[in-house]
Amino acid sequence: MILDTVDSINGVAIRLTEERWDHIVGRRPYMATYYEKVLDAVQNPSFILRGARGSLVAVLALGRRRYLLVFYREVSKLDGFIITAYIDDAVDRSKIIWRADR
Repeated sequence: MILDTVDSINGVAIRLTEERWDHIVGRRPYMATYYEKVLDAVQNPSFILRGARGSLVAVLALGRRRYLLVFYREVSKLDGFIITAYIDDAVDRSKIIWRADR
């Protein structure tokens, strides 16, 4: 079941399914309060990182050294899905492929 869909910076519809949300919250219960932020990270990221095996990582800065990382895949020009998400205190800036004009 699809919970929500947001457009990535490339205009691709990215789905968040119930199964993926359960996976995220099941592994990291603290993420339960970040549902809207996960969607916002994909739609309005601070920057995008190159992920593994063709995935992308939307990063939303939550403070000085606190980042929400949302891993997703654009399967086609019209469709994609969120893989996982978590909060970290560092990001690999050498993998930045897009940065917001802020």
